[in-house]
Amino acid sequence: MSETYDPANIFAKILRGEIPSHRLHEDETAIVIMDVMPQSKGHCLVIPKAPSRNLLDVSDQTLVSIMPLVSRLARAAKAAFSADGVQIVQFNEAPAGQTVFHLHFHVSPRYAGVDLVPHSGKMADGAMLAEQADAIRAALRST
Repeated sequence: MSETYDPANIFAKILRGEIPSHRLHEDETAIVIMDVMPQSKGHCLVIPKAPSRNLLDVSDQTLVSIMPLVSRLARAAKAAFSADGVQIVQFNEAPAGQTVFHLHFHVSPRYAGVDLVPHSGKMADGAMLAEQADAIRAALRST
């Protein structure tokens, strides 16, 4: 890895409570939040608490602890919105599309015949994100 972890990244700030987020879940290993620039209805993020830039420097133990949550969230998001499928995406370094350099997994419900919305740089309506967060939380309780 050529770069070091920067504790001033936006996800580190969210983890420390310095920036608000629509939290769906939190445990000792990770938080789950709504993506503020969603590409689909129900698009959310799983963010490990352990500091790492991406898969290139994460510990095996962090991956072992986080992947069951990614899977659980995928099932909950799919159920919450009656999605046809779920896309899990994770980027590693800028040339691969990574823009926030703290390991995170995108969980995006997918709908047949509906393309993902490109990231526009514009934040989604907070009330809509809160409503979607409530739906995923309810589905998480039943998974």
